[in-house]
Amino acid sequence: MSEQKQAQQHVVIVGAGMAGVQTAVALREQGFAGPVTLIGAEPHQPYDRPPLSKAVLLGKAENSAFDVDFEALGIELRLGLDVTGLRAADHEIDTEAGPVRYDTLVVATGAQPVTLPGAEGVPGVHLLRTLDDAERLGPVLARRHTVVVVGAGWIGAEFATAAREAGCAVTVVEAADRPLAGALPAEVTTPMAEWYAANGAELLTHARVDTVEPGRVLLADGRELPADAVVVGIGAHPATGWLTGSGIALDPSGAVTADERLRTSLPDVYAIGDCASFPSARYGERLLVHHWDNALQGPRTVAATITGAADAPYDPVPYFWSEQFGRFVQYAGHHADADELLWRGDPADETWSVLWLRAGVPVALLAVGRPRDLAQGRKLIETGTAVDPARAADPSIPLKGALR
Repeated sequence: MSEQKQAQQHVVIVGAGMAGVQTAVALREQGFAGPVTLIGAEPHQPYDRPPLSKAVLLGKAENSAFDVDFEALGIELRLGLDVTGLRAADHEIDTEAGPVRYDTLVVATGAQPVTLPGAEGVPGVHLLRTLDDAERLGPVLARRHTVVVVGAGWIGAEFATAAREAGCAVTVVEAADRPLAGALPAEVTTPMAEWYAANGAELLTHARVDTVEPGRVLLADGRELPADAVVVGIGAHPATGWLTGSGIALDPSGAVTADERLRTSLPDVYAIGDCASFPSARYGERLLVHHWDNALQGPRTVAATITGAADAPYDPVPYFWSEQFGRFVQYAGHHADADELLWRGDPADETWSVLWLRAGVPVALLAVGRPRDLAQGRKLIETGTAVDPARAADPSIPLKGALR
């Protein structure tokens, strides 16, 4: 794209989280000279989310604002502004403050947490997605309240960890038979269930919430749990409701169906991060990745496509991490179609890893306190390098030394 054309092209980014901010920054890094407007629904300076369930929640940091000088980069910030619709034929989005015209639009509105039916508006019920959520929960931890966490997924485990560190009594309620039931196979998550009791948190599985009332949670089996506060962590879904009626293609989950360059079905409209799925040639299926690294990597592809720079299709090895109960848990890849699972170490120990193979080639790896396994395994996944299963299952052998 010529500099003259760039200078006239207005890029509007809806969503001021990691994906939106990184898109604006990547455009400037790649030499885009046109106007860039970043619109965020929250009034706060754009911030990073992972610290919300850790340092911010525990009062160890006031916020997690991105270290980006938007003014110096010539990025216009419009914060505290809800976007309500998209009219692609007019190249306009509708906002509370009136329409905004775009030449190129980037949808980066992320995901919104699933609420617990019947619990909305009940005093003491919290979600943990935004800075405001973390600020409301901080005093709960400071007062060492009795807390019930609904959902033993990643965010539930991280909040339970922080609440125990703060001295709260914590009960985690999970409808499935184990933690992380939707994310990992039973043989991997079963040993992780023991982390709760070992850290003084009670984990109740096969437990469904019937009613939430001020001060207590009633389970479907009749049990009653005292609860000064209830934190709901039962998943999230793409924040794409504002696109209703726009004609944009969505998948069954509500995510925007982007292509291998993160372009949507509408002209001049891209979608990235938690609100968009993309086709993965590496895994032979469409992926929806609700993790920080995806929101960091995708913007580079979008910026390169907008500026016309040569770049490969977007096909990352998904990656995320979680800090829970004194352990650093990392995951890379996508294990859904693996045909072999290898243990590296004993899950009863403090550190261990699990490696998934497909036809002898690593496709995913979970590492608990073994960052070297993660780093080496991730490279093997990226390059599609086959390993010798016997050597790969020996935790004393570095993964890079287990090649077939």
